[in-house]
Amino acid sequence: MAGREVGVFAISVAAEMTSMQVQNLRVYERRGLVAPDRTSGGTRLYSSDDIERLHRIRDLLAAGLNLAGIAAVLELEEENQCLRARLARVGDRS
Repeated sequence: MAGREVGVFAISVAAEMTSMQVQNLRVYERRGLVAPDRTSGGTRLYSSDDIERLHRIRDLLAAGLNLAGIAAVLELEEENQCLRARLARVGDRS
């Protein structure tokens, strides 16, 4: 769904939606865990996909992972998703 990737939520709204502090969202962006869109003026705009990712970060933090561990988990989850999609395409061709 393309609309899920479009940034529409300001950082304060994203923080409220995820029960996180604004400064934590800035840290997660600096650490590369989330990459919200930016307006021409530099305002962060979070998409529905970003909000889901922030929920996942929150869950991993609650499970005891540090930010480096969370980065590794998120990377592996993305790789797994890509591999599953590739496998599905190969299966469709058979």
